[in-house]
Order: sequence, then C-alpha cells, then structure tokens
Amino acid sequence: MKGLYFQQSSTNEEVTFVFQEKENVSVTEDNFVRVQVKACALSHINTKLLAEMKMEKEFFPVGREVAGIVLDVGKKVSFFQPDDEVVGILPLDSEDPGLCEVIRVQEHYLARVIDVSSGKVHVAERCLEETGGLGVDIVIDAGVRLYSKDDEPAVKQQLPHKHDIITLLSVGGHWITTEENLQVLSEIAKPCYHTKGMSVAQNSLDPPDSHCLFLKGATVAFLNDEVWNLSNAQQGKYLCILKDVMEKLSAGVFRPLLDEPIPLYEAKVSMEVVQKSQERKKQVVQF
Repeated sequence: MKGLYFQQSSTNEEVTFVFQEKENVSVTEDNFVRVQVKACALSHINTKLLAEMKMEKEFFPVGREVAGIVLDVGKKVSFFQPDDEVVGILPLDSEDPGLCEVIRVQEHYLARVIDVSSGKVHVAERCLEETGGLGVDIVIDAGVRLYSKDDEPAVKQQLPHKHDIITLLSVGGHWITTEENLQVLSEIAKPCYHTKGMSVAQNSLDPPDSHCLFLKGATVAFLNDEVWNLSNAQQGKYLCILKDVMEKLSAGVFRPLLDEPIPLYEAKVSMEVVQKSQERKKQVVQF
C-alpha cells in the first residue's frame, strides 16, 4: 500500500513529492478508527509553519482532508462503527498521509455523514443524537421543504423540512437559508411592497416555528447569490474580490475545472436542463 509524502531539500527551497510503501495499518489503540479513503483534498503545505512548530521530517505525509468508510474501530470508540461514511481533517502530526488507500485516525478528528437521500433517515433526530441533544450551532441549507412531501414537487422531496432545521438548532444557533419563501401566505394576508421597481411579497414563519426560535434565542438569515450585484453599497467589495480572483487565475494560482464547452446549437436544450434541475455549475457556450 502506497502513500504520498513530500520531501524538502536542505535549502528549504525545493519540495519534491514521492510515493512510498507503507505497512497495512491496524487499529492497535483503543480510540482509533481505520478508514478506507474514498476521496482526499490536496492543499498547499505550509513549510514555514512546520519549521516554526519544529515538525519537520525527512518525509512528511500529504493530504489532510479526507472522506471514506470506516473499516474497523478500537475498543473504546463510541461514535463510529464499521461501514459508517465519515469525513475528517487529519492533524498536522498525523503519521498517515490522507492520500492513501487506508489510514488510521483518532475518532475525534472524524464526523459522521448523514445520508438523507433514501428518505429513511430523520435528519433532526440524527443530528440531535450526534450532538448529545445539544443541537448544532449553524445550519446552511440548499433549500427547504415548506409542506409535507406529498404537497411538494419531486425536486424538493429530498430536502429537509423547515421545522426539522429549527428543531436541530442549538441555543443561540443560526439558520442561514437559501429559501426565499419560508411561508407562502394566503392571498388575503400576503401584502406586497415595492422597492426600486420590484414587487416583493412579505414572508414570515408560522407562529409555532417563530416561538421555537424565540425560546432558543436563534436567528434566521437569508443567503442570496445575487445580493452583491443588487446592492450599490457592496459592488465595490465585489469588484475588488473579482479583480483579485482574475489576477490569481492569470497567475495560475487558481485553476478552475471546466466542462467541455457546449456548441451554440445545443444552448437551448442545455439551458432547459439547467433551469429544470437548478444546477449550480455554469455551462459555457462556445461560439
């Protein structure tokens, strides 16, 4: 079994990466977990930080952000069991590289992945179970269900219900939502106001949901992808960030992964697919 390591030259200027054979790891300590790695993120290695912390080695393991499946656990491991899907960040002093087929990691550096796509897992109950009933501090959703599954379109049926999100929030927690209509009011009780030529419907939470948020001292915020384009006060910040991104792109610091460009005659069909599936990625049309 091979793992990826980096080797730093004596002048501290040149870094080379090498694959090295390593022994098959086994769970020899009670609080460790053996994980089969399915994905590993590669990030910049801060050699200056390692030198300051006196953690320099001849060969240093590469890859710290991992996702995988638990193979087996130590005797005192309480959070995980074999076949659990997990993600985690390995500590700086980890002996195992994340870029390896199988790694050994202390259980507190891992989190359990909750798959709700099957519809058999109740997200609020699982989150409360994982946090010992305390709840989570921040929830950022990619959309929520407002009604029961039978009353929602198929594209929303796998999303969590708004009441579930409020239930799993901790005291003082924050719910950041991309859902613009948390409650659709009746036509009689749905006043509108106009601002800058736009008609905006007023939205609110159900009284029980609002009361639950009040008791928890929790807050609700909205995440709008277009807010910086719509706000004159924020456009300057947006342009500064955009300029910085473009400079890094031209210097090769950022290297975006692009799909194959779409020919013009397929633009209509591709746009229909994007519109229906609400995909986040950008499709590029080549003229």
